[in-house]
Amino acid sequence: MDNALSSAAAQIAQLAADVSLEDIPAPVVERAKLHMLDALGLGLASTVQDYGRATVAGVVSMGGAGMGAGDCSVIGFAQRLGPRDAALANGVLIHGLDFDDTHLASIIHPTCTALPAALALGEALDASGAELLTAFILGAETGIRIGLAVDGGFHHVGYHASGVVSHVAPAVRAGRLLGRAPAQIPAAKGSPGSTASGIQVFLEEGAWTKRLHPGWGAVAGITAAYLAREAFKGPTRPYEGKFGLFATHAHGLEHQPDPAKLTEGLGTVWHFGETALKPYPVCHFIHGCADAAIELHTEIAGAEIAGVRAFLAQPTLHIIAEPPEAKEQATSEYEVKFSAQHVIAACLLRGRFGMPDLLPPAIAEAPVRALATKVKCEADPQTAFPTYFSGGVEVTLADGRVLSRHIRVNSGAGERAMSIEAVVAKFMACASLAIDEGRARRIADTVLALESGTARDLMELLRAPG
Repeated sequence: MDNALSSAAAQIAQLAADVSLEDIPAPVVERAKLHMLDALGLGLASTVQDYGRATVAGVVSMGGAGMGAGDCSVIGFAQRLGPRDAALANGVLIHGLDFDDTHLASIIHPTCTALPAALALGEALDASGAELLTAFILGAETGIRIGLAVDGGFHHVGYHASGVVSHVAPAVRAGRLLGRAPAQIPAAKGSPGSTASGIQVFLEEGAWTKRLHPGWGAVAGITAAYLAREAFKGPTRPYEGKFGLFATHAHGLEHQPDPAKLTEGLGTVWHFGETALKPYPVCHFIHGCADAAIELHTEIAGAEIAGVRAFLAQPTLHIIAEPPEAKEQATSEYEVKFSAQHVIAACLLRGRFGMPDLLPPAIAEAPVRALATKVKCEADPQTAFPTYFSGGVEVTLADGRVLSRHIRVNSGAGERAMSIEAVVAKFMACASLAIDEGRARRIADTVLALESGTARDLMELLRAPG
């Protein structure tokens, strides 16, 4: 069989052309709406952050130079932009707080890699709510399957996985919304494979570039889909080709990529339904330990802490715990998000971790900073990683008592998935930073009944009055 017809990209393209919302299991569709709602709340919360304002100002300034005028909405802002610029801005807003969902086994943020392009093209093309949902789920599922094929390994060789897959998955959504024939979608997927990067150097200094990755990927995917529509030729084997994504972005992994995972159960197995939402606005790898520390807070009851051992999945230590001298002295909001030492110390002392704990006064609190230097991280022998982001904490008190707790299934995942009520509450809390309660309720109602509306109905509510 010809490579162009047998490739994983071609099989995914065929599904994208054929599937309808009714073909996707109802529980997956319902979860998808909750994940959209969660992401939109985060997008609204980002509008009051420095990085959010700077991003939108920069993108809008391109429009002022004649580069980005259009009719697509930016979450929480009145300006209208072209589809690519709107997707870029919305991608940064949705992912910027690092409070968005994670598919644990593939270690990607599916919604931020899928939703920005789907919103922009859905609005530009006046898609129905059902079509928007279908395109979103297809894109998210594609990104997850790419991550599964490398066993969640992009992070281990220096790449932010969502920054990689966000370049390729948008072409599936764009091709679907543009009504492309199956033969055109693989070419659209191949072109952004050539632009995918997402290097993790931002970890060294808390740079803002990680926030840029999903939106920049959406730009690449939309661009490639429109080029393919005009018969631009892209590679048909972007994943498994000799110099494809797996060969270039996954070399050096302990386990070789498994391209079969791209298509196993395609159309019948929807991995997106396994995606976990975050209860804490920090790197998902820390969540099990955060749960454990919060449970121990009441047992400590103000006693003096002499030392803390934290147990985390060994493959994640280089991201959230090393080098320890830097992680123990995290000073910025973004450094804290990736510091297991600081987050665990805060959870032990406060019994919680939320967005207020990322504000400068909270980060600077002397007791938290002092305790962070006592948190020593090591590999967790009981971990269920990558199925769950397990974690354990052992606290030695000055009076000699030793308290410990281990969490196998982190909150928000598996049987501990957030309920509808919990997701709506999180959305309302995030949205309240930017808009009034009445408007937030209308957005929530629209998302939860999206099949009966349109993409433009939703975006009109999300856009600030002009």
